[in-house]
Order: sequence, then C-alpha cells, then structure tokens
Amino acid sequence: MLTIANRMQRIQPFYVMELLARAKKLEAAGRPIIHMEIGEPDFITPQPIIQAGKAALSRGETHYTAALGLPQLRQAISEYYQKRFSVDIAAKRIIITPGASGALQLVLSILINPGEGVLMADPGYPCNRHFVELVGGKPIGIAVDESNNYQLTTELVSQHWNSDCRAVLLASPSNPTGTLMPIDELRKLHQFLQQQGGILIVDEIYQELIYDQSPTTALSIADDIFIINSFSKYFGMTGWRLGWLVAPEEAIEPIDRLAQNIFLAASTLSQHAALAAFSEETTEILEQRREIFGQRRDYLFTALKEIGFSIPVKPQGAFYLYTGCQPFTENSSQFANQLLETAGVAITPGRDFGSNKPEQHLRFAYTTHLEKLEQGIEQLQQFIHHNQ
Repeated sequence: MLTIANRMQRIQPFYVMELLARAKKLEAAGRPIIHMEIGEPDFITPQPIIQAGKAALSRGETHYTAALGLPQLRQAISEYYQKRFSVDIAAKRIIITPGASGALQLVLSILINPGEGVLMADPGYPCNRHFVELVGGKPIGIAVDESNNYQLTTELVSQHWNSDCRAVLLASPSNPTGTLMPIDELRKLHQFLQQQGGILIVDEIYQELIYDQSPTTALSIADDIFIINSFSKYFGMTGWRLGWLVAPEEAIEPIDRLAQNIFLAASTLSQHAALAAFSEETTEILEQRREIFGQRRDYLFTALKEIGFSIPVKPQGAFYLYTGCQPFTENSSQFANQLLETAGVAITPGRDFGSNKPEQHLRFAYTTHLEKLEQGIEQLQQFIHHNQ
C-alpha cells in the first residue's frame, strides 16, 4: 500500500473548491447557479495586458527568465511602489513568483524551521496555515472578532508569543473578512516583533481593492518586512498565475537559490503581459472595476443585514462579506449545501477559514455583477422563508 507523508493529515482540502465543483456540475445539468463562493473577479483580464501577452508570444518570448523574474517587470513594480505609495524599493528586492502562493512558499521555506510557530488570525485564508505545515512549522491561529476588526493586534500577539515563535503572518485587507489593519497598529506590531527577534510577513494581495480610503503598504513602516502580493485580484490576472514578493536584501540570495530549485521561474508569457498592468490605460480600467466592486459591497452589505445576517464590521477592502448566520442555522456547511442544491446560490461556509466558530459563519463573495447579486438575494430570502 502507498504510504502518504504524515504532514498530509494536517493539510485539509480547500472546501470551497468542492462546493464550486458541485455548482459546476449542476450548471452542466442545466441548473442556473449564482456564484458568490469563489474569490475570483468576474471581469476578464484587461485588454492592454492581454494584448501585451499576445505581442510577447508573437515575438517568441517563450524561454525561461531568471529565477527572480524578468528585470523589466521587477523594475516596473519598483516604480509602482514609488509612484503609488512614495516608497523606494530597489528592484533587486522584488522577486516574481508563480502566484502569491509561490511567494509565500518561498518566504516560509527560507525562514521557518521545523517546530517554529507562525501566528495568524483565525478566521483567515486556509492556505496560510497549510504552507506553515508544509515546512514543518506550527500554525498558531489567534481568534479575532469585531472587537479588533477581525485583525491581529499587538496585544493579542504578545499574549500568544513564546520562545518557539518565529513570525507573524497577517493579511490587510483580509480574506475572508475584508478588514484592514490600521497602519499605526501595524507599526506597533512591527516594533514588538523587533524586540522579540520575530519576523513580520504581510499579505497585501487585495491592497488596491479598498473602497473608503487610500491604500497603503507595510513597506512604508520598515524595510525588514516581507510582503506578499499578486497580479490576480486587482489586476484581474488569476489564470496567468503571477505574483511577487518584496524581501529584505539579505534574504534575496537564499530566495534565489530556492526558487531555482522549486519553480525555476514564473511564466515568461505572464511576466511580459504584466508589464502592461501598470500602464495608464490599464489603471483606468482597473479603477472603474474597483468602483463597481465598491457598489456591489454596499448593496450586499445592506441586503444581507436586512435579511438578518450579522455583519458587525463593514469590510473596507477585498470582495468578501463574512457573516454570522446564527439566526438561520448552527451549521453553516449544511446551510451552504442546501442553499446550493435547492436555491441555486453558491456561498462558502466558515469551515475553510479556521476553527473560530466556523459553523456560525458564511462568506459571500461579490465577484459577480449586481443583477446576479440581486437575484441571489431574492433566492436566498425565499430559501430562508421556506426553511424557517
């Protein structure tokens, strides 16, 4: 018999993908499904990026790049940080990766020894804890709620920090709650970690999807913070599988060495296409889309609260609403499955996001157009009415 490595017992499936597969099967059988389960923008990649990719393919740009990425793209990202955030980041500190997941795998692999702890918010993105498991570390989930804006605080981290801890991994905006960590609190947390000899890793993949304030970056605080980012969410390049990592200069050599062995390099075609991601033409398209996401958020936030779902904190970013569903069920997984089967509305149960009362929470993604959201709310109301 085949023996699977013990670590796989601690790496759970991404449950939303099972739900998505069932939704796709129902669609194939002729059932119309309203998708609010998956964290993928419904917009296709902006045309300037697509055209740049086609042009690169026509030029024969089909060979490997350096492991750290296409120099022109690393420079473009450096200029983006300067223009957008007034932060000077040398291009040599920017590593192009196969998606944000590739960036996170590199960071954790060079930093975390077996048995060392990585603190993170619960609820949070499931792959974060699974990547920590993959390198032999200990993911330590810290329960967060509306009292702390569903974000870690310096006080919470200090309560859970011990001599075995190595790093804190946080996301701002976060998945699944869409909340931000205030820059002042981020600064306090960084100072605490400096005192402890710890490392701060910040996931900023939803950085530009913020609706009521200007975006920021943790790089405005210090140079020794590891930043994870992506072309998937704001830039609409999910299927291109491209992300980036900003790392302190002393980490570049081991990251380069590891990337050579794990990935060799990110997709050459995707990297050339991404050179158009920062153009004025593309930015205009992306900002129009961001405004649409904001309108969807406002509609869905109000509509779900009127139905009776609990959303104590209005999300400031990303494209998710993480709702309490206690008025309707004590089993969010069962609720989500029944809603899909009987009402044709797909949402994500809380079990994907940690152990902090997952059965009492559901995530709604506003990654479909407003008319579909309105239809989904109507069908959700009917479902609840018939099942009360």
